[in-house]
Order: sequence, then structure tokens, then C-alpha cells
Amino acid sequence: MRYLRLIGHFARASFQEEAAYQANFYISLLHSLLNLATGVLGVMVLFGQIETVNGWNLTATLALLGVYLTVSALRSLFLGPSLEALAGMDGEVWTGQFDFTLLRPVDTQFLASLRKWHPFALFDLALGLSVVVVAVTQLSQTLTVAHLIAFLVALGAGVTILYSILLAFAGLVFWSPGVLFTWVFDSIFQMARYPIGLYPGWLRLVLIWVVPVGVITTVPAQALTGAASVGVLAGSAGLAAALLIGASALFRFGLRRYASASS
Repeated sequence: MRYLRLIGHFARASFQEEAAYQANFYISLLHSLLNLATGVLGVMVLFGQIETVNGWNLTATLALLGVYLTVSALRSLFLGPSLEALAGMDGEVWTGQFDFTLLRPVDTQFLASLRKWHPFALFDLALGLSVVVVAVTQLSQTLTVAHLIAFLVALGAGVTILYSILLAFAGLVFWSPGVLFTWVFDSIFQMARYPIGLYPGWLRLVLIWVVPVGVITTVPAQALTGAASVGVLAGSAGLAAALLIGASALFRFGLRRYASASS
């Protein structure tokens, strides 16, 4: 309960900080609408020429786009702001501001992961979920309770995988504080807005086993349509658990290399 109360305090403080700049709200709103429009337009153009691509039709691909937008919104809301604030020339590790995080009587990984929030991303989250709902209403088969549970399991695994990747990059910052490692991941993550089946075989292997962004979005979309087997869901959950354990170990190992700004 203590950690839940802290999360509430972090969220409120972040909202108060961002609410002071009204222009940021309108800029974020415009960016969200443009991101949604370009994503939907790309899917509509693609399926305006063909009906299916490797088993994916318009409805299933819209569901995947909705999942992508939802996961991206969750990253912007609370997964990314804190961890990404560690890196770069003005990051907390380089400037020594990370000292204040270490001094707090709270688990360092928890504090480094959740102390900063981006409340305006709630609008992105609403848009992403809206696309998922619209796609579900267009499905040829009825959405069952089993499909919904499978979707939540796959989405939870996908969000955990995304957090683990960001946490691992945050751990690497302790070796090279001035490098923003996520710029490579950001470019690859853009591919997750389309089904894995659209890409060549070698790239599919990369998106599943090397940088598993395909698992983050494709599997939840498959779960909604009933195309994800129990084995796939179990594999996603197992991969999420393994990556979380590995990323946590890397982050804590990196902490040992941090030299205080006052030392």
C-alpha cells in the first residue's frame, strides 16, 4: 500500500507540473490526433488495394494498430519518462541528480521507474483503446470471455517486455551516461504497428527473438481475434518474466558503477 500511495503522489505531482503549461496540452493533443490519423490512413491505404496480407485483414490490423497506440501511450504515460530521464548529456546520471534518487528510503528501481509521469498521454491511451473497441465491433466472430482474458494476459506480457527493454537500456546508461540508447529501439518499435507476417522471414526473427517488439503488439491483437494459441500466450508470459529478471539484474549491476556527483 505504501508503494501505491507513492505512485499516486508521483502522478499528482507530475500532473501539477505539466498543467502549469497550457500550451503543452494543445501540442500533445495535436500530436496524438496526427499520430492516430497517419496510422489509420496507412492501414486503410494498404487494405484499399488488397483484402488480406498473410492472414491479416483490415479489422485484425486495426486491432493491432489499437494495441500499438495503447502500448505507446502507456510508455509515454509512466514507463518512459522516468527511465529515459536518466540518459543523455542533461540526464540525471550525467549531471549527478541521480544522487537524490539513491538517497530516498525506497527501492531504487521502483523510484527510477515510476517517479515521473506524463499525464497528457491519457488522451493517447483513450484513442488507442477506442481503436481497439472499434476493431472488436467489426470482428466477424463474437468476442468471448476467453478471448478477453487472453488479450489481457498478452497485453500484460507485452507491457512487461517493453518495460524490461527500457529498464535494460537504463542500466546501460551507467556505462555510458551521455548516450541515449533508446533511439535505436524507437526506430525498431515503429515496425510493431504492423503485423509481423508482413515482414521478410529474417526480419520476423529479429522482431521476435532479438528485439521482441512484435510480441508486444502482434500477440495481443491475435488474442483478440482468437488466433493466439495457449502456447503462444505462455511463451509471451515466459519471455516477459525472463526479460524482467534479466533487466532488473542488469540495472542493479549498473548501479554499482554509478559514481556520486559529490564523490
